[in-house]
Amino acid sequence: MIETKIKELGLELPPPPPPGGIYHPVVIVDKMLYVSGQIPMRADGSLITGTVGKDMSVEEGQRAARQVGLTMLATIQAQLGNLDGIKRLVKALGMVNCEPGFGSQPLVINGFSELMVELLGEQNGKGARSAVGMILPRGVAVEIEAIFELK
Repeated sequence: MIETKIKELGLELPPPPPPGGIYHPVVIVDKMLYVSGQIPMRADGSLITGTVGKDMSVEEGQRAARQVGLTMLATIQAQLGNLDGIKRLVKALGMVNCEPGFGSQPLVINGFSELMVELLGEQNGKGARSAVGMILPRGVAVEIEAIFELK
């Protein structure tokens, strides 16, 4: 269902990024799928970098957060073979690369949340969420980790 919706929306999953450290990209415990922090990778493999509120607008940050959602789905697909087993988003932690004083992190992470609602529906696409600001590795604009419930 999710893969069909991605095609209907004309979206493209980027290549899944290789792990950037000593960790598993995805861990499954019972019916819970834990996804390590994902970064905004474009279909050509390049990263979306920048500091939101400094050299990126909130809207550009939202687009980067949406792209993180696609990167995350590519990672899940690579690990599980498909996306059919995803039932719902349970929790997301969104991290925004920004400077002190920037206070629109929740607006930026809405880009990810809106994508999940588009793909999983109003009930299953909304989960608990946190949105914080920090300095992120490799200068990426956004990083998001998430927990999904499997069917």
